[in-house]
Formats: sequence, C-alpha cells, structure tokens
Amino acid sequence: MSDGDYDYLIKFLALGDSGVGKTSLLYQYTDGKFNSKFITTVGIDFREKRVVYRPNGPDGVGGRGQRIHLQLWDTAGQERFRSLTTAFFRDAMGFLLLFDLTNEQSFLNVRNWISQLQMHAYCENPDIVLCGNKSDLEDQRMVKEEEAKELAEKYGIPYFETSAANGNNVSKAIDTLLDLIMKRMERCVDKSWIPEGVVRSNGHSSTEQLSEEQEKGKCGCLTQLQLNLMYMLNYSTVAA
Repeated sequence: MSDGDYDYLIKFLALGDSGVGKTSLLYQYTDGKFNSKFITTVGIDFREKRVVYRPNGPDGVGGRGQRIHLQLWDTAGQERFRSLTTAFFRDAMGFLLLFDLTNEQSFLNVRNWISQLQMHAYCENPDIVLCGNKSDLEDQRMVKEEEAKELAEKYGIPYFETSAANGNNVSKAIDTLLDLIMKRMERCVDKSWIPEGVVRSNGHSSTEQLSEEQEKGKCGCLTQLQLNLMYMLNYSTVAA
C-alpha cells in the first residue's frame, strides 16, 4: 500500500514498567527483528505498520478487507515521564499492557497501569490486551501463567505470553487488539455519522454533528471514540 492508500489510521499505545520489553516487542512486530541491546525509551516514540483486517461474518467467512495503517506508540515506563505519557492515553484507540514474566514487581504494577488507563483513556473500559513478555526466559520465570490469567479474567481482558526475542504470540496479541477495536467501532458507532468527505450529506460537518450529540447527553465514551475515529479516518482516500 502506498502513502495514503488505507481506510483507517489507528493508534495503539504500549505501556508498562521500564524494561518489560515494550520497544523490543513493537520492533519485533513491525520489522521481525530483535535487538538484544537494551535502550531505555525517553518520553514517547512510535513505529508504523500496514495491515489488512478481514472481519469474520456470521458464517465464519471473512468479509471485505479493510486497509489499516497502525501507529504503535511506545511509552517510557519511568515515573518521571508519567505525566507526559498519560497525555497520550486519551487519543489512543487500544492499549498493549506489558509486564515482565521474570519480574514480579512489574506484574504487581499492572493494576496501577489499569487504574491510570481508567482515569485517562477515552472511557473507563478501554480495549486492553495484557502481555506477559519474555516467555522465552522460562528458567527465570517469576510469574505463574495461572496468576496472570486470573488477573486478566478479573478485568475481562485477553492475555498472551509473548516473546519479543523469538516473536511468539506478538502478532497474535496485536491482531487481537485490532479485532477488539474494529468490533467496538461496529458496535458503538452509528455508521451514518462517518463522513463522506469532510462534510456529511445533511450539510453539517462531522464536528458539528458530534457537538450536537454531546449537547443531547450522549455517552462521553462514545463521543470521544467518535472524535478519535474522525481524526483517524483517511479523508484523502474517501475524497478520492
């Protein structure tokens, strides 16, 4: 796909304690490589990848492929960057929450990260995929799989044990998050508001429409999701 040749621009945010492997996991997903040299992320960074999303219909047959441009934002895990990274929470559509299977404290801090998301994301129940990273270091494991699954079930989120080193479950975790986002879009967003170009057929701009809905008292979670989508839609593709 060439520049601008996609249907949706969707932003994911990777978060978790420093050193859990966020940067390495995203690099493995986008480039299929692993860099063993640990470099601490300072503030915010991001990577990009183009994918084709094919939803499964009721009969299990995939529908028309939707071209997705993924922006995968990588956040610093250190406390001193927390105010900077949380500023990006509200604009993200979905979240990859990582902990280190060889570091129990990073697992215990998962609850704190989820609390931060509930405070700063576009709603109190955003789409999250929990990843226990460094599954290749089995001899150093400090967190049992059963414990992690139990925590994920408590919050109602999917859980994967991933390895940025060998790529195990990396694509599966991100594909699952994308599927959750696309299904939320189908479930929550009335297709009639999606703009045909920048202006709707009724003559009102999308921002005017959303302002009217907010004044009518519609769910803040829904309207924020609509705003996110509006800015993530590729208008150039639609206009063409």
